[in-house]
Amino acid sequence: MTAQDFILESYNSNIEKGKVKWSSPSNIALVKYWGKRQHQIPENPSISFTLSNCKTITEVTYTKKEDDGFSFDVIFEGEKNEAFKPKIQTFFERIETYMPFLKDYHFTIETSNTFPHSSGIASSASGMSALALCLMSIEEKLSVIQSPDGKRQDEESQDYFNKKASFLARLGSGSACRSIEGELVVWGQNESTESSNLYGIKFDGEVHPNFKNYQDTILLVDKGEKQVSSTVGHQLMHGHPFATERFKQAHHNLARLKAVFASGDLDSFVKIVESEALTLHAMMMTSMPYFILMKPKTLEIINKIWAYRESTDSHVCFTLDAGANVHVLYPENEKDSVLRFIKNELADYCQNKKYITDYVGKGAQLMKN
Repeated sequence: MTAQDFILESYNSNIEKGKVKWSSPSNIALVKYWGKRQHQIPENPSISFTLSNCKTITEVTYTKKEDDGFSFDVIFEGEKNEAFKPKIQTFFERIETYMPFLKDYHFTIETSNTFPHSSGIASSASGMSALALCLMSIEEKLSVIQSPDGKRQDEESQDYFNKKASFLARLGSGSACRSIEGELVVWGQNESTESSNLYGIKFDGEVHPNFKNYQDTILLVDKGEKQVSSTVGHQLMHGHPFATERFKQAHHNLARLKAVFASGDLDSFVKIVESEALTLHAMMMTSMPYFILMKPKTLEIINKIWAYRESTDSHVCFTLDAGANVHVLYPENEKDSVLRFIKNELADYCQNKKYITDYVGKGAQLMKN
């Protein structure tokens, strides 16, 4: 599909008001996306596990208005939040072509996370995907092409709904396009999988039982704001001396992971995923200006994981997003032993010994108001 396919040509402008609510998960990239072109197009493909417990819950109330321009309020964690408004204003400006009804309504956006904001868990991914899904549900109500009960129910229409939601979410935050569905989602054109630069697509390859219900425990090393935002970090890939080879590496690792998922090769999975995490941070440390988002305790945790794996033959591994927190990944059949290891040896490196236990999920959910 092309961007033109997502333009809403006509809609029912007589609907006065309504309310919709979605829950959308965060995701953790296994092959990392770092660097983007104009219009939120990724420089390299990525693949991610969709999470389950780490999610954003967003309710949007919309009321018809007469004046022109965008009109919205943002309520985050129960309090009015002005800091988020510029990002949502930019998001609305980017997607107006595809959702021309945006200026017809005042929107009250009430949102909350089940995890700390700006902590290295992809809050922008879950947040922007939840908002995009709410807007898609509003579009569905306003659309003049509906089934008798007002819903698109056929498989083709659901596929369109998901793709457009992912397309819109990408224009708010690149990685948000991978949070619409689960369990594995690919974003960015490549030769190994069905893919698109415009939206995320469910991984089309075979997945061995070893990777079913895969576990992710997030160690909250630093719950504060990052000193360098991901948006700035992505831009620093322009002219980066190692960028071209990094983009090639991502294509290669995605192809390798496709084979790994089919075979169930956990040893190779560990090597690829940890290499990707360290490469991501190596690109940060070698950009100009350079920066470091890992903390000393991040490195302590990594060394502890390596030592534990060496002594137990476990398949536990780590990955990192653009922050200090550590995602500890492991197969479901190691859950009890790895959680004991985390409680006994890793929790001390977390702020207030806090960590979040999560696992691979199925994607976003429409909620009852």
